[in-house]
Amino acid sequence: MLFSCQKYNLHLPCSSVILQNPTTSTVVKCQNPNVPNEQQHAILRKHNSKSTSFLLHHISHKDGVENPKPSELQDPMPHEEKVKVLELSLVRKRTPQFPGSIYAQSPSDTDVGSSLPPLRTLFQSSANNHDKEDEEMLMRALEIRRKVTEEVFKEALRKGKFGITYTTNVVNRIPAFIDHIMIEAANLKRLPQYSSSTFNLRAKTVIDDSQVVPLIRWLKHHAISYPRIAKLIVMSRGKLESIRSFVEWLKSVHVKGEFLGVVMLNAGDNILQCSHEELDEIVRYLESNGVRRDWMGYVISRCPQLLSYTLEEVKIRVQFYLDMGLNEKDFGTMVFDFPKVLGYYSLEEMNLKVNYLKEFGLQRKDVGKLLAFRPQLMACSIDEQWKPLVKYLYYYGITRDGMRRMLTIKPMVFCIDLQMTIVPKVKFLQDIGVRNDAIGNMLVKFPTLLTYSLHKKIRPVVIFLMTKAGVSEKDIGKVIALGPELLGCHIVHKLEVNVKYFLSLGIRLKQLGEMIADFPMLLRYNIDVLRPKYSYLRKTMVRPLEDIIEFPRFFSYSLDGRIIPRHKVLVENQINVKLRYMLASSNEEFNKMVKSIIKKRQRFESAVMNEDTTQHHSVVTRDITTRDANNSN
Repeated sequence: MLFSCQKYNLHLPCSSVILQNPTTSTVVKCQNPNVPNEQQHAILRKHNSKSTSFLLHHISHKDGVENPKPSELQDPMPHEEKVKVLELSLVRKRTPQFPGSIYAQSPSDTDVGSSLPPLRTLFQSSANNHDKEDEEMLMRALEIRRKVTEEVFKEALRKGKFGITYTTNVVNRIPAFIDHIMIEAANLKRLPQYSSSTFNLRAKTVIDDSQVVPLIRWLKHHAISYPRIAKLIVMSRGKLESIRSFVEWLKSVHVKGEFLGVVMLNAGDNILQCSHEELDEIVRYLESNGVRRDWMGYVISRCPQLLSYTLEEVKIRVQFYLDMGLNEKDFGTMVFDFPKVLGYYSLEEMNLKVNYLKEFGLQRKDVGKLLAFRPQLMACSIDEQWKPLVKYLYYYGITRDGMRRMLTIKPMVFCIDLQMTIVPKVKFLQDIGVRNDAIGNMLVKFPTLLTYSLHKKIRPVVIFLMTKAGVSEKDIGKVIALGPELLGCHIVHKLEVNVKYFLSLGIRLKQLGEMIADFPMLLRYNIDVLRPKYSYLRKTMVRPLEDIIEFPRFFSYSLDGRIIPRHKVLVENQINVKLRYMLASSNEEFNKMVKSIIKKRQRFESAVMNEDTTQHHSVVTRDITTRDANNSN
């Protein structure tokens, strides 16, 4: 008996055929009764699992044996083999094969279909045992097809003169768009002209028709980074032309190229589906309420969320501020200063903040003026910023009226961080000798102090006063407490210039320190104001230098309004008093003082005259008596 299997190159002239599966070590033996037993020996031949399974099936059918049920058959192909076949069926290019492979691919085989078994043979397993495996194979096929689509897209980008790194970065960030291409390419197969075309050709057709490569080039030309380009492509949901159209609209309202990507990504997921007519209505409405046309690009760039609202929602938000007494000019400048005040926060949050500010004793119109001046207040949190700050200020004796003054003079104080900014500055003031009861008065008097940098502004000024202006360590706390405005002066352009001027007058450094301790504001005046006052003191009033050392507040009074008029009064009445009594009083007190001095002088002069007259009469009487006595003799 000759058993022949030419497909597997088997010619066995013996009475038995023994096949062994290398994986399962299965041995198949066929016996011929006409052949002696000693000649019936096993011939081992290793085959792959597919050939073994096929041979078993053929022999069983030939001998009349009933075919086993599918669940009883051995899996004709292991999972690894299925994956290999699947990859070879879906790969974009042919993969190298080793010589003798049963899946060898011919150079003329463009779709690797002639040398591979049909894919349907991979999914003929029973539903009970292999549903999970079939699902995994389907997911694997989908993943391979997705990778093929990515390769086609990368090739299109490379043809568009994009670099390898840029191409890879873009493709890795648009998985949703890759799936869109894959689905559209699969749908093209339904059309007659693409029914026999390969998937690669159909995917390339979809990419070319979408004009995505020129769009990426155009967006890159507008200085949009590749992460933002990728997000925009995904947001477009396949309608790529909406991206170009929206960019052109943004440029028409003066949005600069560097902000185009930011605006499109932050304006909402549905912004690319909005019509330009709706957006134009919003722009025209804002323009009618004080937001100038050339400001619109800046406003939209800083608050893209504004475009996500309907016109009715924008009107409600605008009216919220107009009801607080803001006119068109104030509203327009407020929106320009801080665009988020209009579109970033919810109406409920805005109402809560306005009501909290009213608790300091402010009316609604006062709050409106406050927001017009400092709209950044809307960005502050009530629980995380304002309430802790109020408790902290109250600890240093600042009442609600004081907080209202601080809020009115420098509302930025309520926007800065308490622990990181305010607490270190207060701690520094305590370290240089400022008492706790004076800190509250300082902050109410000059709240701007809290907005200065501790290391770049406050500390250098204190060091300058102690080293260059003669202020002693025991007086520095007093100087800062009495004149916190000094901390806002420029060292080189203001403080150093004034110190040099006073030293040039002949005042010693220690004396200058005492003068500053007595009157810290001495260093804040301009030289043009100090020089004529000193000249009048020395040349016209003929006063010594010690007078201004004793009374440095002399420089705080107006030369034409107080110094000259009062000096004339003293000269006319021949009165000479210290500068302190001459200037540090109201006009009524000064006039009383002058009258009092005149009366005292008159009483003194009258007393002297009476005394002189009495003495004169006694002398005359004595002379007459002497003369009469002489005559009688």
